[in-house]
Parts: sequence; C-alpha cells; structure tokens
Amino acid sequence: MGTTSFLKRAQALLRIRNQLVRECLAELLAVFVLILITLSGSAQMVTSSGTKGNILTAYLAGALAVMVAIYMAGGVSGAHLNPAFSLAMCLLEQFPWWKLPIFVAVQTSGAFISAGAVYALYYDAIQRYSNGTLTTSGPWETASIFATYPADYLSLSNGFLDQVMGTALLIMGILAILDTRNKGVPKGLEPVAVALLVFSIEVSMGSNCGCPMNPARDFGPRLFTYVAGWGTEVFRWV
Repeated sequence: MGTTSFLKRAQALLRIRNQLVRECLAELLAVFVLILITLSGSAQMVTSSGTKGNILTAYLAGALAVMVAIYMAGGVSGAHLNPAFSLAMCLLEQFPWWKLPIFVAVQTSGAFISAGAVYALYYDAIQRYSNGTLTTSGPWETASIFATYPADYLSLSNGFLDQVMGTALLIMGILAILDTRNKGVPKGLEPVAVALLVFSIEVSMGSNCGCPMNPARDFGPRLFTYVAGWGTEVFRWV
C-alpha cells in the first residue's frame, strides 16, 4: 500500500501539464529514436564493409524507424518529426506558425543528440574502419554514416530538384494517407503506411543524394560531425 501511494505521488510530481512542453518532449524523443535507428543501420552497413548490412537493410531500418517514431509521438505532438512537414502543416493552416521555429529547433536538437549516441555506440567500429581518421571522402570515409552526400556526378541544380521532388512526394503521400476523404488506412496502421511510403521513396530515389527528405535528419547529424572532428568539409558540396 505504501509503495503504491509513493508511486502515485511520484507520478503526480513528474507529470508535465504544459501542452507545449509535452509536445516538444514527444518530438524530441521520437526524433531521437528515429535517427538512432536510421543512423545505426547506416553505421552497421559502412563499418562492416557491407558484410552485416547493405543499402537495402539501411533503408528498411530508416523506414521502420519512422513507424516506431510515429507510434511514440503521434498522440501527443502529431509526430511531425520533420521541419518540412511542420512547414507544410503551417501552410495548410493546420499548425500555428509560432510553433514552427520551436518544433524545428527541437527536431534538429533530437537529431544532433541522436547522432552523438550513434557515434558513442559505434565508436570502436568507426575508429577501426577509418584507422582513426575521420574523413568525408575517400574509400574509408565515415561521414556518410551521419549525413547524406551527393553522388560524384550530381550537379547543384539536379541535387536541389532531387530533394524538392523527394520531400514533396513524402509530404503529399502523408497528407493522402491522413485524408479521411480518401480510402482510409485501417485505424492504427497509419504509421505502417507512412513507413512503406518512406521505404518506396528511398529505394526509388536514393541514388542521387541518399534521400534524406528531412532537414533535421540531415543538418543535426551533419552539425554533430563538424563538432566531433570531421571538419568543415561536412558542409561542402563534395
């Protein structure tokens, strides 16, 4: 009886009643999990030289991570997870503009923190694979574990088109899945449908730029690589 009473008091003290704080914490946690799984899939592929994963398993990890993240935060914050989606909601007048910079900052912070967690998790593997040299190019580069980089043949204009088209397709697909006037997805399976959408885009549009589709997913980890020692090259078009 005493233990039950103590737990109830502890829950009451820890309960967050401010809705904005609850939404921000939900976004932070969901983005953290999203990027943790996504980057870990990439780290496993790169540091094992493809023996414990390939591009398909990395894409599958990223898609399933989206599903998990939506289930985690969907009921609290709507599971935006992506500044592009938050912006789209503002343009459609389904999300207040004053919340946009807050959500973008939280989403980017979650991605940055998650990149640090993946670096710690795969630190030994990264050091062994790269011989202790953190680079953004060459046969032993490891920067692509964290951020996406364009293919050698890609021009700036084509890269811009690639990202606009991929992100636009993602947003349109999500809006279609959530539109109650369409043939609806069974209730509770919306995250699964979004994950399949993400996977389909990745396996069809990933060769040019790696298909980030999410400014927070790319910039947060990219900023981490700059801080962690990869240098200013992480911000260059290489």
